[in-house]
Amino acid sequence: MTAIPRHTRLTFHGPLSETRAAQLVARLTRNTPKTVLDIGCGWGELMLRVLEAAPRAKGIGVDLDAEDLSRGRRAAEQRGLTTRARFVEESATGTTRGPADLVLCVGASQALGDQLPRALAELRRLVSDGGRVLLGEGFWQRPPTEAELSRMWPDAAATDHHDLATVVDLAIEAGFRPEWTETASLDEWEEFESAYQADTEVWLAEHPGHPLAAGTRERVDRHRAAWLTYRGILGLAYLTLVPVAR
Repeated sequence: MTAIPRHTRLTFHGPLSETRAAQLVARLTRNTPKTVLDIGCGWGELMLRVLEAAPRAKGIGVDLDAEDLSRGRRAAEQRGLTTRARFVEESATGTTRGPADLVLCVGASQALGDQLPRALAELRRLVSDGGRVLLGEGFWQRPPTEAELSRMWPDAAATDHHDLATVVDLAIEAGFRPEWTETASLDEWEEFESAYQADTEVWLAEHPGHPLAAGTRERVDRHRAAWLTYRGILGLAYLTLVPVAR
């Protein structure tokens, strides 16, 4: 049976440009971290770039998606990083993998807690004193209407996200100071969302009568309708956080 391609157009599993990624890596390695923990790592592209820029560091990526983790292991092997990069299939809930000098948690705070304050408390627990956290967190750029929410993900609610100011305030309340605050651009969002489905869209065009086509078409059409609804409404903040000394 013909396999449906998956995410081959994506470099990062999120709205992140090459330019921003390079700036993040430079900032996050200024303190020469020796240990890196990537929560909800996917295939760990950002972690691998950090390890390349910090040759004394070792990293662990934690995720539940076996296919993404396999991709990360292949990438680590191709870059000569197998002795310094580990990818483990396990839940991040209550993880004992920390503390680490650098904790990455991009689009994955839900893996640490069902509410952002709980996730931030976990991030503070997992980062070493003097270390850094990179938090990639969704936020509302403006309050969504009920009609807009009804076209987003299942059971979408206005309480699913905070505004940006509240996200930063919650990080401060959890014991951090924001070293850097930046947000994904519309171009980054469009690049990500288009690349997320591009392989599948081409496959559907080429295999309209395939036994898997109907279900696949329904899934990608639903996802496209959702992101074209939250386009310009849902943002993603990249917060570089410094833990306050205890």
